[in-house]
Amino acid sequence: MLVAIVGSTGTGKSAFSLDLAEALAARGAAAEVVNADAMQLYRGMDVGTAKLPPAERRGVPHHLLDVLDVTDEASVEWYQKEARAAVDAVLARGAVPLLVGGSGLYVSSVLYDYRFPGTDPVVRARFEALGESGGPRALHALLRETDPRAAESIGPHNARRLVRALEVGEITGEPFSASLPDEAPRWRDSHVVGLREERSVLVQRLDERVDAMWAGGLLDEVAHLTTLGLDRGVTARRAIGYAQAAAQLRGEVDQQEAVETTQALTRRYARRQVSWFRRLPDVDWSETGEARAVERAVARLLG
Repeated sequence: MLVAIVGSTGTGKSAFSLDLAEALAARGAAAEVVNADAMQLYRGMDVGTAKLPPAERRGVPHHLLDVLDVTDEASVEWYQKEARAAVDAVLARGAVPLLVGGSGLYVSSVLYDYRFPGTDPVVRARFEALGESGGPRALHALLRETDPRAAESIGPHNARRLVRALEVGEITGEPFSASLPDEAPRWRDSHVVGLREERSVLVQRLDERVDAMWAGGLLDEVAHLTTLGLDRGVTARRAIGYAQAAAQLRGEVDQQEAVETTQALTRRYARRQVSWFRRLPDVDWSETGEARAVERAVARLLG
C-alpha cells in the first residue's frame, strides 16, 4: 500500500514520516520516503526548503531529493512519471512507500489517475503574454469565466498554473477542473494521513521558520545558487524565500522587507495547501504531534 503524508508547510510531515518508518521497522516492515515537495527536488536548495540532511534521515532511504539543477524546469507531468516509478520500485523491494510533501498537485498526480494533455506553444505563449501584461489576476479573471472550479482551486497568484489551466481548457475543450481529485480514480491502493495545526500556532511557527532561514544561511545559499544559474531557473527562482533573498542580494529590498514578504507569502501558501488537502477524500487527519497518529497509521497498514 502507498501511504501519503500531507499537510501544509510547518505541520511536521518529515518528522512524522520518520516516526512512521521506525514504527513499521519495529514490526518488521521496511519503509522508504518519496519526496513530494516541488522545491526539494532541486540540488542546493536546502535551507529555504527545510530539507532534511542525510544525517537526520534516521537511515530511512529517501527518493527524489536533489534530482534537478536550479536551471531545470519542474513539471507535474515529469514528477508524476518519476514519483510513480520510485513508488513501484519501493513496492518491488517489499517496502512501504511514504509519499511525503506539501505540493498538492504533485501529491495528487501520484495518488490519482491523472492524464496530462500535451502542450501547444502558440496557445501557451498567448496566455503567458496576458500574464506579463495584466499579471496573474488577469489570468485568474479569465479562468474564472471559463472554469470557476479551477480558478478557485488555483487562486489568483500562481501564474504558471493559471496559464496551464487556460491552455488545457483551450486545447481539450474540457475544463481543467475535470482532473481535480474528486473526479479521478485512485492510481494505487493508498492511505492518506493528513497533519494539521491550529492556525495561530501554525502562523507563529511559520514566521519563526522564516527567521531561522535567514539566520541559517539562506543568503549564502542563494548567492551560491545564483552562480549556478538560479536567476535563469523557470521554477526554482520563484520559490518562496529564494526570490526575496535574491532581491535582497541585488539591493532591491532590505532584510526586514525580504523576511516580512517571505513570511506573508508562506502564510498565504499554507492556506492554499490546507484548502487543497481538505478536498481530498478519506484523509486520516491528525493534529501535529498527536501521540496516537503513528499507531493508527501502523494499524491501518499492518492490520
